[in-house]
Parts: sequence; structure tokens; C-alpha cells
Amino acid sequence: MKSSKKPKAAKLEVLRAPAFNLPWLVHGFSTRSGGVSDVYGAGSLNLGVTEHDTRENVEQNRALFAQAIGARDAKSTWPLTQLKQVHSAVVHRVTAPAAEPLIGDGLITNVPGLLIGIKTADCIPVLAADTKKRVVGAFHAGWRGTVARIVEKGIGEMRRHYGSNPRDIVAAIGPGVHQCCYTVGEELVNAFESQFAYAKELFHEEYDFESLHNKYPMLFLTQRAPGHGEPATKIQLDLVEANRRQLIDAGVLEKNIFVIDECTSCNTKQFFSHRAEFGKTGRMLAAIGIKG
Repeated sequence: MKSSKKPKAAKLEVLRAPAFNLPWLVHGFSTRSGGVSDVYGAGSLNLGVTEHDTRENVEQNRALFAQAIGARDAKSTWPLTQLKQVHSAVVHRVTAPAAEPLIGDGLITNVPGLLIGIKTADCIPVLAADTKKRVVGAFHAGWRGTVARIVEKGIGEMRRHYGSNPRDIVAAIGPGVHQCCYTVGEELVNAFESQFAYAKELFHEEYDFESLHNKYPMLFLTQRAPGHGEPATKIQLDLVEANRRQLIDAGVLEKNIFVIDECTSCNTKQFFSHRAEFGKTGRMLAAIGIKG
């Protein structure tokens, strides 16, 4: 006999950075479960409008997430300002809720009761808060944005618009694809080396016989002398470290940088991953705001 009880809804899980435990601040990095969407698995917390999910589901999910991080006053949920993300170094200063998504990859504000956020599904989310001036920022760092120094510029914009001292800023790097799962081509090595003196420290090469065997299944029949064959290596990029270094270069103290050490591609039960799920996946939200 089948049970008539409905399966228990998955709990909405929010990841937080201990450094952001400030009485005037709300923040959080969303995960996969605890929402109303079903297209990416039952009870998914998809926070981005996609071709697979409905706007109604996304709006409900955003309200659930905002409530979970405390972005509510007595009457309503705080308005969310977000971006049409284009992998750029464009940072917007937000002075009022935006009716439409802004085009760019960074947001900063000192306006209480306003939530700012960026969406990810492998790219690196970075949140920042000036503990003295009460200014916050949210930045979206894929490889293109990282090469363009989106995080470094974002901290600079907090300084330019609000007088933030980087030494007073705490920052959190949220879940994203880690070096273990981020295999890239030589063109990215060249792109990073053209911009950063420490670029070689961001890449790791390891022997990858399987990929070489798939490409050249008859390679074992060749008689080429050792050292004359094609190297069986794969190149992996550490985007987390790249953005941590940008925070340091911008003047943020190492001790004030917190990294949530979770790889989205490794753990699709907990996170959405564009790479691991071949493009059919939802979006997570990294959001931050100031209490009134």
C-alpha cells in the first residue's frame, strides 16, 4: 500500500561567511535545494530566469531566498537589483532599485533596505563589505571578467564613490568551479600571462593519458623516440586563487578574505553547474544588503 503523504520538501540551504557576521549586514550564497522549481530536479531553488524555468517560479524562489537571509522588513521583501551579466569589468553604483537588470558584472551600494546580487552556475561570486563605511559590493567573475579585473576594479569603485579603505573591507569568495574541474586551453594561459605577473601560479598541468588515447587510439603503434610525441597534459585554471589575488592587489588584507571551499562542478547535488550539466541547469544567487 502506497503512502498518501507527500515527500518532505528539501530544506533551503544558505552558505554564509563568518567575516560577514555584522549586525547591519545581510548576505548569503544560495545552493540548489529548497525552492519551487522542478525542471532541474524536484524542489530546486533556481534564482535565474532561464529557457527551461518560468518567471513565476524564479520570483517565488527569490522571495524564499531573500526571507532566508533576512532581507525583509515588517511589510515586504527588499527589492533586488541584479545584472544582465556579460563577463565584463563594468561596475554599477546603485542608488535606488533598478526596474530592469543593469548590464555589467558588478554592483556596489550604501543604500539600506536594498539587495544586490549576481547569478552564477560555475563562475566565481565575490561579495565585499566595508565594515566602517557600510558599503557593499557583489561581483561576477568568470575567466573573462577575471582577466578584465572585475573584482579589483570593484574594490576600486567602492573606494572612488564612497571613500572605502580596502583595509576595512571584508570579502567572501563563494562556490564556483575549482581548479580540479576547470580544464582550459592554451589561449587562456596566454590571456592571463598578458595581464598578470603571477599568471603561471594560477595554472596546473597534469598528465592525462586518457584524453591523448581518445585522440590518438593507435598511438601505441608508433615508434617515436621518447620526448618526440605530443605531451599528454591537461591545463587547469584556479579562478578562486586568481580572484583572491585581485582582492589582495586591491588592498584587502589576506586575513579579511574568506573562501567557501566548494566546487560547483564536483557537487551537482548541492549546486548548479553549467559545465557539469552541459548547459541545462539553474542559477544560484550571491546577494548582500544593508539593514536600515
